[in-house]
Amino acid sequence: MSFRREKFIPKGGPDGGDGGKGGDVIISADRRYYNLSHFFKDRVYRAGNGKPGMGDKMYGKDGNDLIIFVPPGTLVYENDDLVADLDAEGKSAVVAKGGIGGKGNTFFKSATQQAPRFSQPGMPGEEKSLTLNLKLISDVGLVGLPNSGKSTLLSKITNAHPKIAEYPFTTLIPNLGVVEKEDGSVYTVADIPGIIEGAHRGLGLGLSFLQHIERVKVILYLIDATVENPYENLELLKSELVHYNPVLVEKPHCVVLNKIDLLTEDQVSDKLKSINGEMIIPVSALKMTNLDKLMQYISTLMEEANAA
Repeated sequence: MSFRREKFIPKGGPDGGDGGKGGDVIISADRRYYNLSHFFKDRVYRAGNGKPGMGDKMYGKDGNDLIIFVPPGTLVYENDDLVADLDAEGKSAVVAKGGIGGKGNTFFKSATQQAPRFSQPGMPGEEKSLTLNLKLISDVGLVGLPNSGKSTLLSKITNAHPKIAEYPFTTLIPNLGVVEKEDGSVYTVADIPGIIEGAHRGLGLGLSFLQHIERVKVILYLIDATVENPYENLELLKSELVHYNPVLVEKPHCVVLNKIDLLTEDQVSDKLKSINGEMIIPVSALKMTNLDKLMQYISTLMEEANAA
């Protein structure tokens, strides 16, 4: 509330300006981010407050918007309702709107009310509690039981450097690597943490694992060649995918028989014969055996997926 007070104008009319609008909170997909770990520290985010109006009919400045960056593939929920699906680079959504600014006493001046001695306070902005759920977007997904060598393979065929150790569940979050081909084209490969029997029911970390392969174009079933029955392991993996989402097993795929460096040629041949009706590529990720052949076939599968 303000009145004009100048020399020779001791009793000027009302000149209080309106307050500024509060800033909005915006969530935007940015491919520079690969996971949601930057949210671990801060859990409360606020956009800027609007500035108050002033005399001489000066309006307050609007508050600054707050832009929160997340990886492409992030789903934003309020309670159980989907607020936004940020599935592409640059896609954004306003998730909380700033409050409108209050009105200065100038706004209320009228023919019957020449000198209003009141103003209107601004409205509070929206407050929301949101849940972010990342469904990793990648071109190729590595699916296998724990300790089948997914992280090792990822480190050999891409620029990723995941943690690698000889025990199950070394990988607790998906790792993402990038492959750049000679023609300049690029595709991404995701190391999906090990699936166990019952993963589709949430056993282990099943559901949080399986959701990351929903958007891949190509699936590589990675099988440990040293297990007694590779075919049984393959069927277990497919069964978990079918129960989670039947569409997944229809995607272009191949079977990668890993760790052949630990077997004789005859043993490798027997393992290959035990898996019927599939395209199988025997490799040793550790020794980098047959990885060129695998990369060529991945390119073939990618072409098939892009043409579909």
